[in-house]
Amino acid sequence: MIKVLRDLLRFDIRFRTAFIFLSFIFLMMFLSWFSPHDMGRTFQVPLDQSPSLRHIFGTNSRGQDMFWWMTFAIRNSLYLGVVCALVSRVIAIIVGLTAGYRGGFIDKILMSVNDSFVVIPVLPVLILVSFMVGEHMNITILAVFLGLFGWAWDARLIRSQVLSLKERSFTRTAVYSGTGAFRITMTEHLPFVLPVVFATTINNMMWSIGMEVTLGVLGLTSITTPTLGSTIYWANAHQALIFGIWWWLGAPVLFSIILFLGLYLMITSINEYIDPRTRLRRMGV
Repeated sequence: MIKVLRDLLRFDIRFRTAFIFLSFIFLMMFLSWFSPHDMGRTFQVPLDQSPSLRHIFGTNSRGQDMFWWMTFAIRNSLYLGVVCALVSRVIAIIVGLTAGYRGGFIDKILMSVNDSFVVIPVLPVLILVSFMVGEHMNITILAVFLGLFGWAWDARLIRSQVLSLKERSFTRTAVYSGTGAFRITMTEHLPFVLPVVFATTINNMMWSIGMEVTLGVLGLTSITTPTLGSTIYWANAHQALIFGIWWWLGAPVLFSIILFLGLYLMITSINEYIDPRTRLRRMGV
């Protein structure tokens, strides 16, 4: 792992850029545990103060310091992305490995369910779920719901990998030696699909955070919980741009750009590193 990180940092400018962006994001998240303010309370600082040395990202009309608010917003948004990715990865791995190796009737059933989730319009369903759950909607519940709808494309990708792996000689050797199907998929096939799982994990995090921002702007998440989406919601609710409080919207937009660019550059860099030909060409071999 250390050698991989060293090669990526040395030979890929995109990974270096992503490393800088994400290091800044994680630093902001880490600072949330040292906040002098309670983000559940309002009117703790002067209202509508522009960015300064005392208030780096200014203050909003609710009397909250935007710098410290954003540390909590980044932490909660990343938490949502990680939980959603874990839930969807577990489902995608189980469905993809089982469908690819078992084949036949089981494959048809699982892929029929998979294709159903592919064509389901996620945003309208989540809007309906938000109305049904109401005030009980929180970050964890939203992350689990997103995870339940975010696995289908990746499960099909894993299945395609397993369809190739089960024709390899090592799989036939394991079958002839009496190894069970579950053990074959877990010990023989899973290590080969882990790079795909890791790559799609970052994509899934980007998707889930983007969905949270969309729902948050509409006020369909827990608006009292600091997230990137709820920050934009409160700025719109107080008509921040009309009253010239541009930093209230500028802060979440800036951090969203840094976060998404960092994740995107990282995933494109890692995807090329996984391909041996591209990796060797980039390293000058």
